[in-house]
Amino acid sequence: MTWAEIGTYAVAVFLLIGAFFTLVGAIGLFRLSDAMTRIHAPTKVGTMGIGALLLASMTSGFVAGDGSFHELLIMAFLFVTAPISANFLSKVNIHKKSSIEPPTAPNGQTWSTLVEREGDEGPESETV
Repeated sequence: MTWAEIGTYAVAVFLLIGAFFTLVGAIGLFRLSDAMTRIHAPTKVGTMGIGALLLASMTSGFVAGDGSFHELLIMAFLFVTAPISANFLSKVNIHKKSSIEPPTAPNGQTWSTLVEREGDEGPESETV
């Protein structure tokens, strides 16, 4: 068995893994009930699926002799931005009160998302 055959099998495995995770992420996006639970499907499972598909693309390029590391840059960008966007989406849902309240913080503290500081103005206090 040559390295080209092993690389081809590896590409096939990465494609199957990526397709499975991407499918599970898409199903979760449509089937989960509210926005806070829907956030987990594309950020957790979808990121893993896209990562495996990019790994398959990179492996295929190296097997063909025309390798590139552009996929690594795409993966790094994806792995950095997906958790940050999920964090922002969840904070928006908490502030709009479109989700259930978070549990009470321990020892009389409060969650940093819900802290109101001096100078913070809500939409009801804006003048137009």
